[in-house]
Amino acid sequence: MISVHMTPVPNSTVVAYRDDGPLSRAMGLLVAGQLPPLPPVIAGTFVTGVLLLIGVAGSDGLAVFAPGVALLLAGPGSTHPHDGRFDWLVPPILRLIEYSFVAACGFAHGLPPVLTFLLLGALAFHHYDLVYRLRQRVYPPPWLSTLGLGWDGRMMAVSLAAIAGWMTAGYVLLMLYLWALFGWESITCWLAAPRSGIEATEMGTQD
Repeated sequence: MISVHMTPVPNSTVVAYRDDGPLSRAMGLLVAGQLPPLPPVIAGTFVTGVLLLIGVAGSDGLAVFAPGVALLLAGPGSTHPHDGRFDWLVPPILRLIEYSFVAACGFAHGLPPVLTFLLLGALAFHHYDLVYRLRQRVYPPPWLSTLGLGWDGRMMAVSLAAIAGWMTAGYVLLMLYLWALFGWESITCWLAAPRSGIEATEMGTQD
């Protein structure tokens, strides 16, 4: 028999959609939710884009600092309730930053496209699963964002692999780790979720 462990309900679904890692959450604690999230994230997107265009994630270029810049700008807003009119834009912008950086690193270093797409696939699977869970009120456990590294930690891992010159090994290890973690956790979570509750939520959504 599968036991169901109750997970805490997120204070804000928009904040949960951000998929912050330990680094970003720690920076958010420093400002105690007083910093509006959207303007810094937009600035981080612009700076990250410029760094990618200049260095294209080369180990000797400025692009390897893109994750640090994005973290410094977007991280402090992680504890904000995201209750502003346009704060719902923050999570998709963070997805754009992360996916663009991962793709740029992979293609700039001549990695097999399949490897880059597999890593991007792990991220897309996780984020789709996260969105669907929150809509069905099947909340992910708090430790998932920690072990999953968050958008900030994953970008940092890619940047460190670029600096060390271990891009292929770094992408392979990160891809395997994320697929194993997100796949296993998602399957076990949905198997343990009470089916009646999910069906009731779906009926309420249709109404």
